[in-house]
This record gives sequence, structure tokens and C-alpha cells, in this order.
Amino acid sequence: MNSEEEFFDAETGLESDDSCEVSFKDATQENGVWERRKKLPAEMISRNNFSVWNILKKCIGMELSKIAMPVVFNEPLSFLQRISEYMEHTHLIHKACSLSDSIDRMQVVAAFAVSAVASQWERTGKPFNPLLGETYELTREDEGYRLISEQVSHHPPISAFHAESLKKEFEFHGSIYPKLKFWGKSVEAEPKGTMTLELLKHKEAYTWTNPMCCVHNIILGKLWIEQYGTVEIVNHRTGDKCVLNFKPCGMFGKELHKVEGHIQDKSKKKRRVMYGKWTECMYSVDPKVYDAYKKSEKKSGGESKKLRQERSCEAEEADEMPEVQETVTVIPGSALLWRITSRPAHSAQMYNFTSFAITLNELEPGMERLLLPTDCRLRPDIRAMENGDIDLASSEKERLEEKQRAARRERSKDEEEWSTRWFQMGTNPHTGAEDWLYTGGYFDRNFTDCPNIY
Repeated sequence: MNSEEEFFDAETGLESDDSCEVSFKDATQENGVWERRKKLPAEMISRNNFSVWNILKKCIGMELSKIAMPVVFNEPLSFLQRISEYMEHTHLIHKACSLSDSIDRMQVVAAFAVSAVASQWERTGKPFNPLLGETYELTREDEGYRLISEQVSHHPPISAFHAESLKKEFEFHGSIYPKLKFWGKSVEAEPKGTMTLELLKHKEAYTWTNPMCCVHNIILGKLWIEQYGTVEIVNHRTGDKCVLNFKPCGMFGKELHKVEGHIQDKSKKKRRVMYGKWTECMYSVDPKVYDAYKKSEKKSGGESKKLRQERSCEAEEADEMPEVQETVTVIPGSALLWRITSRPAHSAQMYNFTSFAITLNELEPGMERLLLPTDCRLRPDIRAMENGDIDLASSEKERLEEKQRAARRERSKDEEEWSTRWFQMGTNPHTGAEDWLYTGGYFDRNFTDCPNIY
């Protein structure tokens, strides 16, 4: 595969507004055709009159999961809903399922792994911490999958999810323990936990962990996000491996958002080189072509010393966001694997949500009676914030947190352990490590003995 057109259909994703009738009729009716909503009920609540420094100044170097933050710094989604955004580019999984060559499959799976974190770009609002026992389900018949997630632990906060193809083509699952630390000017998030993607037709399992994420200028200036670290994707059947380097911004900002890496087979022979930006697109190219291009680029001299000096003039300004280079230079002979779906024009007024994220908390008539009572869509604090009522959101958040604390005290008094409903701790058969695994049964809708957490 050495042409851009070969994977060009990977661009489509969720760009089309046309959709068939989906579960719960999770859409608005327009001219007799059901369509999902394209905006939130209210615009983003202003944070101009609030200072995060007053809350975080005593927390430098600390883990933030136990720190109560004012609701104004949130976005109107639960972390469980944020996890479901991994599924925005599910068409890449379907593409991988259709390919006969394992290296071709690996490069598309790698593109999916990058796409799964792309929605974090400019998303500086904090998702609501899920309550213990909180759940979220998402069924997208038009995209051919369904997902269930559950908050399986509160301290430490652990969220488990399981997505599956409606045609039994794949399963995608994992558990995430987001460790947050405040470093004075930035908040660093380490998304501990393993992602597992199983392509059932090919009897293959791929595993990886997500990169680190850092939000800069927490105290002063424009908030901006970078992701960095090495992501290793392993095909446990073939021994193929993809190593992706999410590059940190660097001194001059030249590496901001860049992702580079390669695919190697079980004999460690380099088979493809991958490059792009997690905010834009990913390409792959033959290693020999890549090396030849880099040699010619080096001979041409690249960026001049004077230009580098000009770019460094503000390097002393702590956490100043560099000027973003909006395009990726395409090496001749490269194949386009994935391109990000454009955000709606009003995204900045909607917490920088993608079109996909805007739909995640939608609650249509008839849906409520089918949902598990612990579903995120039924949380009154998130609903109030989505509707622009910051006072109600704040009071409801405090009420729910106190209710959770009271329930924990009662369990402690009675020496009871919390029992998860849809996931159990077990052993990931592919990595041999402990993992939260889906026990099945959710979509049978036997919702008896459901805890009252709201």
C-alpha cells in the first residue's frame, strides 16, 4: 500500500449527518428523518471570574483525585462518557477487520490508537468524576457497535469499559486509572491502564497504553494541551509491534502534536514508518522511502539558524504555547491512514466538543425508561451544567458526593464490600496482567437490584 488514496475512505468517520434509526431513538426528528443533535442546550459557562490557583496552590506535586474542584472547571460529561469518545473513529476498526495482511491491519490499528486520543485537543474542561457504580451505555447501530462502561472503584478511581461489534467482528475493552498531578503551572494526567482490541475474524489481539497528557497554563495564560510518551502496540498472535513516539512540545515548539514511529515484524525488521499529528492525521510509508526523504531533507539544510533563534525568543516564557503548524508535510508515496473529523463551527462555545461528543449526553423521550438508572445521562449535576444552570449543577454535585460518602460510611459500619455489577477483576489473557473484564449480561436488560446512586 503506497498511495494516499488507498486509505482515503478512512476520512469519512462520523462526518455524515445521515443516520438510520438508532437505539432509544437518540436523535431529533427533522423532516421525518432522525438525526442526532448538533449543539448543546446552552453555551459554555464562563470561567473568567474563578481562580483555580486558590484551590490548587497547596497541591503542588500531589495526586488530584481526592481534590474537590468547583463545577465551573468541569465540562458537562462524565469521565465514562469521555472514554466512549475512543469510539468516534470506529470505522478504522472495521477497516482493519477487512484487511488480509497483518502489517496492513497493524498500521490501521495504530491509526485508531492515535485517533482515540484526538478528541482531547483543546478540551481543557475536566470531566465529572464518575460515582461508584455509575454506568454509561452507547449503542450506535449506524456505526455497528455498542459499549458499556462502569465505575468499578472510587479510591483509586478506576473506569472499565467494553465495546463490541454488533456483527461479532471485534471487541475493544480496557480499564483506566487516571492519575492527575499538579506541578505549579500544569496538570499532568497519566492514563494508567491497558487497551485491548480483539479482531475476532483474524483471532488477533492488540494491546497498548495511552500517552501522557499535560494541560499547561493552569494559573495564567491560554490553556493548551500536549500528549507525549511512547506507545507500544503489540499483536499477540503474530508478534508484530508498532512503536509510536508522541513527541513533547520541545523548546521551540517544532515537535508540538507530532507522532512518529514504525511497525516491525516478529523478526524486528522494520516494515512501515508512521508519522503525523494526533490533532490532524496519520500517514504510513515504506522505511526506505522515509530514510531517503530524510537524507535529502538533511542535505537541503532544513530550518535556518536565524529562524530557529527567532522562534526561541519567547522560550523563556514558561508554558507559552508555540505557534501550531497546522499541516503535516506528506512524504511522496505515503498512505493516508486517518484524518480527524472537522469540529463544528461553534465548538469553542461548546467546551470544544467534537460533533460526536455533543451527542453523548443526549436524552430523548422514551430513552429514560430503557436506561439503567445509574447511567450518566441521568446525573442531575451534569444535566444542569449542560443546560447552563451552574448553581444547580454545583448544589447537585455536592449532594451526590455527600450521598456517596454516606453510603461508604454505611458499608464500612456494616463491614460490607462494594460489589461491581458488570465487570470483575480477572487476568487479561493476552498480557497476563490484572484487568477489569466484562462479565456479560448488560444488554439483556435485567436491571433488578440496581443501586440508587443519584
